[in-house]
Amino acid sequence: MAVAAEPGDSWIENRPSRVRGVALRELWPYRELVYFLALRDLKARYKQAFFGISWAVIQPVAGVTVFTIVFRKLASISSGGVPYLAFAFLGLLVWTYFAASVTAATTSLVANAALVTKVYFPRIAAPLAALVPGLAELAIGLVLLSGIMVHYRIVPGWAALTLPGWVLAAMVVGLAVGLLAASLNVKYRDVGAVMPVLVQLWLLATPVAYPSSLVHGGWRWVYALNPMVAVVDGFRWSLLETDAPSYEALASAAAAAVLLACGLLYFLRTERKFADVI
Repeated sequence: MAVAAEPGDSWIENRPSRVRGVALRELWPYRELVYFLALRDLKARYKQAFFGISWAVIQPVAGVTVFTIVFRKLASISSGGVPYLAFAFLGLLVWTYFAASVTAATTSLVANAALVTKVYFPRIAAPLAALVPGLAELAIGLVLLSGIMVHYRIVPGWAALTLPGWVLAAMVVGLAVGLLAASLNVKYRDVGAVMPVLVQLWLLATPVAYPSSLVHGGWRWVYALNPMVAVVDGFRWSLLETDAPSYEALASAAAAAVLLACGLLYFLRTERKFADVI
């Protein structure tokens, strides 16, 4: 609602900065908005679910059961000396977080259309908030994984100290894909329908149910261009003491950096038009 200015007062207009890179600095004053958007999404996800937060356990357990039957029992896939249950469960936890974050980030702007069209705030706050709810599910899954590790007497070493870094890496890759997909979804709504299919196909190119060591020769560098390869391998190295990520992880890191740069630049370039076309 407009308020009449008193004599001598000047109008103050809230508008995006002309230098779009500065928009990232604007996130800090809006940190509470990111928190409330994330909390709202987390509550909405389980508000009327019969099993509630138990889905954070049911989903990975159901997935690892299928993986064990198909990849371990039928295909006899090796897990590099690590019990396959722990191997596949951890890989599935990481992937579930990434897939859920990308899917939520893709629709974050459209889902908050009423907010985007009425109030100015750094639009990047919406896809960024979409990365947070999955962290609660990841934490619950890691608690369950610790029980599996105790059962198999798996004791992590000093590499466990790198776990927060791998969680951050998963968030960075999820944000990189989510920014690009969210920007495109504002204009092309079928992107929201296509992304879940692409994420499912992406799963097959990621060492979730099988070790990345199955890829040999020069193809390893091509395979490592999938940034989630290093992330999944890094999680397993930190907790299950599998082989440490090799030099191919540099290709994954470079791919993630390029993907994040492209997603961020495209997002900031199209941000001004979101309210007009959403």
